Amino acid sequence: MEIKWTEYVTYRAKLRGFDLEKIEEIIKNSNERYFDSSTKRRIAVGRHGKQLVIIPYDQIQGTRVPVPIHATTRQQIKYRIKVGRLINE
Repeated sequence: MEIKWTEYVTYRAKLRGFDLEKIEEIIKNSNERYFDSSTKRRIAVGRHGKQLVIIPYDQIQGTRVPVPIHATTRQQIKYRIKVGRLINE
């Protein structure tokens, strides 16, 4: 699975202190994945150091194109599942 980084995502990741290698590892190997019914994107969830992060991405012909990464909490994820925004994949 190939990861295609946009300039904007690399800029935002560096600005927020995220290591792109760790983010790539989460995208490729996360066991926790969802579909966001609001944005119509897939999401990988994982730990970046002590932070829990969600990584929305578009999947286009075997290539995953991440959009900006967000720190989150388990409570936010559970709430989004409860209201139907996130759907287990």
